[in-house]
Amino acid sequence: MTPVTVRLLPRALRFLRARTRVLLLMGGWSLLESAHTFLGGYSVAKALDDGFLAGRTATGLTWLAVAAVAVVLGGLAGRGVFRGLAGLVEPLRDALVRAVVARALDEAVADPARAADTAVVSRLTNQTELARDSFAGLVLVARSFVFTAAGALLGLVSLAPQLLLIVLPPLVAGLLLFVATLVPMARRQRAFLRADETLSAEFGAVAAGLRDVVACGAREEVAARANALIDAEERAARHLAGWAAARAVALGVAGQLPVLLLLVSTPWLLREHLTAGAVLGALTYLTQALLPALHTLMNALGSGGTRLLVVLDRLIRPARTPGRGPDGAGGPPTDARLSRADAAPSVPAPAEDPDVRSAPGDHGSGGLHAARLPARSPRPYPEPLAGPRVELRAVTFAYGPAAQPVLHDLALVVEPGEHLAVVGPSGIGKSTLTGLLAGLLHPLSGDVRVDGLPPGEAYGSDPARLRVLIPQQAYVFSGTVRDNLLYLCPDGASTAALEATSHAVGLGPLLSRLGGLDARIDPATLSQGERQLLALGRAHLSPAPLVLLDEATCHLDPAAEQRAERAFADRPGTLIVIAHRISSARRADRILVLDGNRATVGSHTELLEHSALYRELAGNWQPERSH
Repeated sequence: MTPVTVRLLPRALRFLRARTRVLLLMGGWSLLESAHTFLGGYSVAKALDDGFLAGRTATGLTWLAVAAVAVVLGGLAGRGVFRGLAGLVEPLRDALVRAVVARALDEAVADPARAADTAVVSRLTNQTELARDSFAGLVLVARSFVFTAAGALLGLVSLAPQLLLIVLPPLVAGLLLFVATLVPMARRQRAFLRADETLSAEFGAVAAGLRDVVACGAREEVAARANALIDAEERAARHLAGWAAARAVALGVAGQLPVLLLLVSTPWLLREHLTAGAVLGALTYLTQALLPALHTLMNALGSGGTRLLVVLDRLIRPARTPGRGPDGAGGPPTDARLSRADAAPSVPAPAEDPDVRSAPGDHGSGGLHAARLPARSPRPYPEPLAGPRVELRAVTFAYGPAAQPVLHDLALVVEPGEHLAVVGPSGIGKSTLTGLLAGLLHPLSGDVRVDGLPPGEAYGSDPARLRVLIPQQAYVFSGTVRDNLLYLCPDGASTAALEATSHAVGLGPLLSRLGGLDARIDPATLSQGERQLLALGRAHLSPAPLVLLDEATCHLDPAAEQRAERAFADRPGTLIVIAHRISSARRADRILVLDGNRATVGSHTELLEHSALYRELAGNWQPERSH
């Protein structure tokens, strides 16, 4: 037996013992089903031998009428079985719902800081109903096979005992072969599901951080890892298919071989003085009763049985407590519901924070506030370079050859050390611009230059040292605060440098709540605003002289945003900010307004006078409202 079966079997036996009356009631109705099976083949044999072949048509019709009555008895038996079935499956569903709710409450009480487990809704609805339906189907199928087989075998003995010599050996052999495939098949199914889930998780993580993969030159490594996972799933699928073929052989041996042997043995049986009616009755038992019941049983146990074991194991496993995995064992969690960010450190350190989705349970911005702006203080670690000169020369870009250009003939120069803000309506091309400057996108025409070189040449093989891009969705992975802040520091940084950056960007309150630089982070428990602060601290600490902030402060309140942008303005280097508020744009040296195919650059005052779009944007912005 599998470990899951061993774990569930005691509970299953206790559950069934508590419902002995229901089981006896279903057994009583099932005896009528055995009578239906018995009379079906026996009546056919008697109708042929004692009726039609003997020239007594009335007798033959009478026995066929008995077979018809047996069909009615089978219908009544089925009705009674379904009534009793409710006494099994409904208590099971109620017990599973209680177990799921109790587990969720225990986990919440044991670890209040942990984000809510949103999978509880699926367990309470879809998974409990799946377990209920699978259990009901297995009970019906197993019961039907047992009583149908009993009625059929009794009928074969009544017709001629030697028929068992032909039917029983292949039937038993096929059943034993089928039982022998159950455990290996379940293992192979689990292995295939694990391989499929791993591959899906890998593709999801790569898709979410595709810009990072390109930026850090990790395409070959990521492709190799994906190919290895694809090969692993293919091997798992082949092994699963092999055991599925063995199961098909078992079904053929148990279900088809007895019919074949009976037909081949018919001349011998007739020589042994068996009647034609007995042979036809035996064939009726095999084709109309045993074979359909056997086929249904094998399919149900092969698919529904495995599914039921997996679902029950997930529903009634012990509650997780702090420091314990999902199965109650010690060690780090291994639940498949861990966020993609938890697995992200396996990707080589990119030159920018990957664009990943927020983890489940993140419902707010965090409402981070800064009491006052910090005083300027010297950095206790090497400062970045003064900053590169960034230039766009008649750049046109579109997402596809036939697509409308997002940027058209854009010309722009950002001087070393300058602070430029970029504003414009949603979808106008602001994030596209940062992608071009970071070297993640390539223009259809025109040139992008960083200190006179294309981005790929300017950044070289280690882009993290020269430029950093922080997207709107901040990237935080499982690990310590220190690990997250040093993510873009190839040469590391001192504790004094970490503390200076934390003070500059306003990380102090968050560090105090988490427990300091060496406290471990669970990304699912952080708000989007807290994630953005950690990502901003990481970028501030990096040695890159070019910083690109793509609405990287949109989940901070205005005071926290002002403090963070003040820290970057005081930091040596070139700074380009996709502005989320008018106050952010006003802090820049210059402002670039993107308006379709047009672009205007100037100060806040100049743009209010010359740009109708900027006047509209400035009028719609609400600088006092927290986001």
